[in-house]
Amino acid sequence: MEKTEQPYGYRIEEAAQRLGIGRSLMFDLVRRGDVRTVRFGRRRVVPSDEIARLLSGSETDQ
Repeated sequence: MEKTEQPYGYRIEEAAQRLGIGRSLMFDLVRRGDVRTVRFGRRRVVPSDEIARLLSGSETDQ
């Protein structure tokens, strides 16, 4: 059985799609600090574990 590797993170647009929300709402959440991001060069990325946290409904700050 092959193990599929999950990417480290997703572009903000991809993260919004995975969460089922709009792109502008996702940018607002990032701007307010509700969603953690990291920088890769000039690009902001939402880590996979942050997506998992949001999907699970956990409100704990990390």
